[in-house]
Amino acid sequence: MSDWQPRRYKDYAWIVADPELLGGKLAIRGTRLSVELILECLSNGMSLNDIDDSFHKAFPHDALHEVLKVAAEFAGEYHVAA
Repeated sequence: MSDWQPRRYKDYAWIVADPELLGGKLAIRGTRLSVELILECLSNGMSLNDIDDSFHKAFPHDALHEVLKVAAEFAGEYHVAA
């Protein structure tokens, strides 16, 4: 059995970013669920119960605040189209 652990993203406890997991997408520690997927589910009106039903209770609800914090972090970035 491997001792591999995905790399934490910044100082987040629940958010990881590692090329070995989901191609480096931001993911929820201990799962194969991306932050993007959870945000998409929420933006489409899914409740936490709906997410639990869809992903066999794989999403730890304690991670929700960090998922939203990451979304706010990226929404606050300023991008200029070339």
